[in-house]
Amino acid sequence: MNEIEEKVISRLHNLVQENQISNKCLVQIIELAGNYLNLQTISDYAKSNKLSYNGVKNHRDVVELFNKKFVIDND
Repeated sequence: MNEIEEKVISRLHNLVQENQISNKCLVQIIELAGNYLNLQTISDYAKSNKLSYNGVKNHRDVVELFNKKFVIDND
């Protein structure tokens, strides 16, 4: 991460620790980030792009969040 990204993460962390951000706001931030990343489960991504599950799992940018695997496709 670059310096600006580290500052954003640090600021968000501090705001959460100081109870200045509500759960509703945090959910909105997660939704916004998910939309920018075009996050989809492997299964949903495979279905929407007519690809096999294993093909997606092995050849796409897959990350694990909240014990679930998601594809990032924001190109």
